[in-house]
Amino acid sequence: MSLKAYGAASDYYRLRLMRVDESDSPDLEWRDDILWRRPPAQDVDEFEVWRVEALDQDDLVTVIGSFNGATDAHEALEAAEADLAEMTRPEFEELYFPADA
Repeated sequence: MSLKAYGAASDYYRLRLMRVDESDSPDLEWRDDILWRRPPAQDVDEFEVWRVEALDQDDLVTVIGSFNGATDAHEALEAAEADLAEMTRPEFEELYFPADA
């Protein structure tokens, strides 16, 4: 049995998980003889951050949490999805978007 909810899009958030490379190395290497080429592959694990984000109906993004590992990020995403399924919008906002943050 699946649960279906009906209502305006403004009543709901969407959640996503983003893998972010926070290194300051350039994404492209410019040369005079070619337009561009990708720089040599690097091990970016030390600069890797996982973010759980909530998007509203206007696609405004709010970061719920940042994590150093994929496992922790996936667990946080699952917990937020469970809360989103059970809570009202104001309850979800109160828990995940505290006013003093």
